[in-house]
Amino acid sequence: MKPQQKRRAAITGIGVVAPNGLSTETFWKSTEKGLCVLDRVTREGCDHLPLRIAGEVRGFDPVALIEERFLVQTDRFTHFAMAAADLALEDARLGRTYTGDEPFGIGVVTAAGSGGGEFGQRELQRLWGQGPRFVGPYQSIAWFYAASTGQISIRGGFKGPCGVVASDEAGGLDALAHAARAVRRGTDVVVAGAAEAPLAPYSMVCQLGYEDLSTSDDPACAYRPFTGAACGFVPAEGAPCSSSRRRRSHGAGRPRSGPSSPGTVRRSPARPAGRSPGRVWRTRYATR
Repeated sequence: MKPQQKRRAAITGIGVVAPNGLSTETFWKSTEKGLCVLDRVTREGCDHLPLRIAGEVRGFDPVALIEERFLVQTDRFTHFAMAAADLALEDARLGRTYTGDEPFGIGVVTAAGSGGGEFGQRELQRLWGQGPRFVGPYQSIAWFYAASTGQISIRGGFKGPCGVVASDEAGGLDALAHAARAVRRGTDVVVAGAAEAPLAPYSMVCQLGYEDLSTSDDPACAYRPFTGAACGFVPAEGAPCSSSRRRRSHGAGRPRSGPSSPGTVRRSPARPAGRSPGRVWRTRYATR
């Protein structure tokens, strides 16, 4: 077995910004209680849209968590990612600017699907309403789905392997798999996570073409997966992040003293292990 294959990635910190909690503790308590946090969308400019119910992060104040110079450059989804990354690094007892002995030993990988829709919509409205001279320079980076990885690494001074994953709902798990792979290859610490903020009018209109989107106006009935009453998926915003590093041990696998590890990443498939997409689609339509 190669040396890099013996390095196991331990998850040493977790941070969560979600509709059902702005910390890992509140998120987990809400999950244990089975609280439904789906509700009517309150984001500005969304009242006239047929998409009524979503998982909206409420009570989140980016001004209290992120420096002004980063706020003006970034979209809401990146605010979530930066806040969750801070929580994960603090949970790992590293601090958000931890670089250890070598800044090139700290990497970042995040996943995103829709990118910075709210920021992009604002700048496009300026373009069409006032002209190109009124479009801010940060439009070029804030909308991009890679923005969170870039801003987390810049803010923390992390110069190790960085990457971005775009694999829809599986993105967060894929990002964690990429982080584990980087750790096995020698990176000391990797911040991994996913972030979405798809509740701006522009983002919501883009989702209206999805056949399986739930347009129910009842929060209790809008999302009921794995039941005969299922009526589609419901969009939500937020960000989970984790801090992964090489699992250190003495002797027969006894961990050294330090931050407790919620778990380790044993392995992940590099390709789908299920049936072929053709069979999936045939089965799906046959059961309708």
